[in-house]
Amino acid sequence: MKIFIDSANIDEIREANEWGIIDGVTTNPSLIAREKKDIKQLIWEITEINKPVSVEGSSKEADGLIKEAGEIAGWGRNIVVKIPMTPEGIKAVTILKNYHNIKTNMTLVFSVNQALLAAMAGATYVSLFVGRLDDTGVDGMQVVEDIIKIFNHYHLKSEVIVASIRTPQHVTEAAIAGAHVATVPFKILEQMFNHPLTDAGIKKFTKDWEEIEKCAKK
Repeated sequence: MKIFIDSANIDEIREANEWGIIDGVTTNPSLIAREKKDIKQLIWEITEINKPVSVEGSSKEADGLIKEAGEIAGWGRNIVVKIPMTPEGIKAVTILKNYHNIKTNMTLVFSVNQALLAAMAGATYVSLFVGRLDDTGVDGMQVVEDIIKIFNHYHLKSEVIVASIRTPQHVTEAAIAGAHVATVPFKILEQMFNHPLTDAGIKKFTKDWEEIEKCAKK
């Protein structure tokens, strides 16, 4: 499973990239607005990591989505255009794939049927928002499992992104379900490093090394 970072903060993205564990970036209008920067300049800086970067526009109609996708794709390297899961969005994804060769990330997907339509239209990625599904009382990870099963059975080429991740456990469950990608906020990435036994082990080994150094000085 690939890990994307869900962030528009350039410092977070660069640090995670230096760890060597991220394969791409997802952004959204809310994340970009927090940075209070020119969007084109910000996206260009993010794309310097030379990995897929998902960027979302504001259009709602197919014609506008297609035109906007062409503009966004020119903002940097490896840009994937996020398209909302609507009939107009599906129409745009089909045209962008067949006639413009622009990669797309169908966003705001919440059901198996929506994911199936996105894959049939040719979306590069299909983003299922598990955290938001969990908030409504639906088991988001079960929906992920169902989508993965169907995509594998019919050899559909779209990659499933598990989005709206709230905890490190979501990442674990996404991997177990066979998701292609988990897009993870920086805070959750940091939490994935942690375990109390690791902390205890480091403390113990540090103390033992201090004893070794004392003996060496005698």
